[in-house]
Amino acid sequence: MNVKVNDNVLVIAGKDKGVQGKVLATSPKANTIVVEGVRIQKKHEKARKANETSKIVEVPGPIDVSNVKVVCPTCGKAVRVKHSVVDGKKVRVCACGAVLDKVYSKKAAAKAAAAAEEAPKKRTRKRAAKPAAETAETTENK
Repeated sequence: MNVKVNDNVLVIAGKDKGVQGKVLATSPKANTIVVEGVRIQKKHEKARKANETSKIVEVPGPIDVSNVKVVCPTCGKAVRVKHSVVDGKKVRVCACGAVLDKVYSKKAAAKAAAAAEEAPKKRTRKRAAKPAAETAETTENK
């Protein structure tokens, strides 16, 4: 399964075709995912306490994972997921070359930032040279 929780996906089949949403849950054994705002089902909830009221709640239902495509955060297109090995770690990659795994992309950015900060240039302040007349006066006063 190439879809993970918190991915943005585009529904490509079914009555909710064209809807984008965030993945709330995955079920690899059943090959289904739950997407925010897709396949809304009504669930009746009974009041369990005296001060509560019974209500009808709308809950998103599961859809098959083959009916969605992952939306790339950098290019914004719905793409098929490719796999690549980067620094010995297997990651999901977009066709544009961007890494889809948010955890890995944050770590890679942090490593790049740490490497840039690792060897900062030493700053030296240049002082203005005093005129020769002032240096002669100060040596005579001492």
